Amino acid sequence: MAARTRLPLLFPKNLPPFRNQKLAHTKAAVKEPTYPPIVPSLTAKSKSARGRQVEEHVRKICASPMEEKLSLITRIQRKKFVVYPQTFARNADRWYQHFTKTAYIPGLPERFALDPEKRTGVEEEEESSLPAAAQTTVPGVDIDAIADIRSLVTRVILQEHWHMKKRKPFLYREQEQMVGPFLRNLVSGLTYSLAKYNPLLPLSSLDIDPQVNFYWRRGQRIIPKGHRRGRQEPTRFQIDDKPVSQIRITQQLPQFTSLEASYAAEVPEVTFAPNLMPLFRRQYDNNIFTGAKLPDPACYGHTQFHLVPDRYHRDRMARQQQSDQVEVFLRANGLASLFAWTGAQAMYQGFWNHEDVTRPFVSQAVITDGQFFSFFCYQLNTVALSVETDANNPRKNLLWGTESLRLYESVQDGAVVGLNDDVVKLLVQFLVNQP
Repeated sequence: MAARTRLPLLFPKNLPPFRNQKLAHTKAAVKEPTYPPIVPSLTAKSKSARGRQVEEHVRKICASPMEEKLSLITRIQRKKFVVYPQTFARNADRWYQHFTKTAYIPGLPERFALDPEKRTGVEEEEESSLPAAAQTTVPGVDIDAIADIRSLVTRVILQEHWHMKKRKPFLYREQEQMVGPFLRNLVSGLTYSLAKYNPLLPLSSLDIDPQVNFYWRRGQRIIPKGHRRGRQEPTRFQIDDKPVSQIRITQQLPQFTSLEASYAAEVPEVTFAPNLMPLFRRQYDNNIFTGAKLPDPACYGHTQFHLVPDRYHRDRMARQQQSDQVEVFLRANGLASLFAWTGAQAMYQGFWNHEDVTRPFVSQAVITDGQFFSFFCYQLNTVALSVETDANNPRKNLLWGTESLRLYESVQDGAVVGLNDDVVKLLVQFLVNQP
């Protein structure tokens, strides 16, 4: 039997120091793995496999050339909500702001505000020598040119009012047959007259009745029935627009404000399903189109011109006691049309949901019924609108707009009565806008 030994309570003085001992909890050297990491299968029916399939698809789109990239983005065709710019729904502007992540700012950007303090004394003397109706100045445009443009607008109004023999239009086609030619003649005449003040206009392309399309994803839903019941899928949207005319240019318009300025803007949050608006889901080809094919050098938008349909004419809305929906309709029209056109321009430059824009894209729009004009400016700051890319994205798109402005009062005895010079000035400022 072994005898018990009693250990001393004090350590001996000749104990070797701890620095010569190897501690048991020291970190071992990190070794690189010998085998490649284990990744989910591409063919398995699991969430991890589905996530890898999405990652591979995104990586393939990012590495593809531009034409193939657009084809891959629009290839999967499922039912989508069709957003009509000229909608029949009430209070559609708030819904459209939510669908496009756009904040509305009343008024126009500072660029279109005329500062009277910057005018020189010579210009004031020249203005005083002109008649009161022609005393309208625009930066960079001569006063004589403004007077010529004013007379041009008067001639176009009189031509469509007196000198064109037209029969009675078909039902709900009065705006198209009566006001449509007036707007086309006005746009072509102003573009030609202001070409010497804007070097982009001689190189621009004026489209008549073009087709504009845009497809995007915003939000998600749970599939209620069918063989894919219970799964989550993104909510898809499509805009098919057809303005009366539009101007495309070869250079991009400058931004109205910085990207960071949109962080504090407020976008209305709509928690209801889009079919309560109501919007309806359809299945057909997903289209992204600016009005021209991809190799066209005039790939940037300048200004669109839209015509109000007969159903939303101001007089008809007043008879139905729905005058409060006139400005709402105009805002919804400007928002949806400019978002589709500007978003398609960004897509043409290679930006999409997983590759957000690195610079703002800008477009302008004018909506009219022949007598009242509304002006809108749009700045696209982001196209990352899906659930997975919008989680930590503070950017918001911005829309500026004016209330309806009356161009003229009436036509009496072969003369235009009450021509509004502010509307003429805004038309000139929109068309001479350049980088």
